[in-house]
Amino acid sequence: MKAEKLSLMSIMLGLALIIFIIEAQIPPVVPVPGIKLGLANIITLMSLYILGRGETFLILILRIILSSIFTGNMTGFLYSAAGGIVCFLFMSVTALFVKENKMWITSEFGALGHNIGQIVAAVVVTGTPQVIWYLPVLIISAVITGLFTGISAQTALKCLKKTNIDNIFRGQDK
Repeated sequence: MKAEKLSLMSIMLGLALIIFIIEAQIPPVVPVPGIKLGLANIITLMSLYILGRGETFLILILRIILSSIFTGNMTGFLYSAAGGIVCFLFMSVTALFVKENKMWITSEFGALGHNIGQIVAAVVVTGTPQVIWYLPVLIISAVITGLFTGISAQTALKCLKKTNIDNIFRGQDK
């Protein structure tokens, strides 16, 4: 792996961790359990379009592990891992068909996948299949939060491209 790519992956991981930890300190926007903006997914989405699937998956897994350790929320690890992995799978497939100028669509599918993954984890952990009835509430929140994080990632990537830094890290600097 090139040093430039490893450097960018480290920067993306650091940014995702910082964003996650800051968001964890913000009181919930709505008084409904399980609903949050998921701002660290901005970095995951950008990484997917800049670095590719393998590198993004590594960044995501490291963020989930480290953020669980840093915030001291190891019980949330299973929910984060399940949601994050399903989100990644949904975004990876969607990104095959959606260009970066429509990243918000990829984000919408990722948010939906994240909530499905968390509900599945909740059913497994609690042994209560009735938890599935909470999914429609989470889907509504996924539409809103996925759109917000998608537009944020799309805007950030557009600004990043103006600096030409993404091409430098891809080894395409001219």
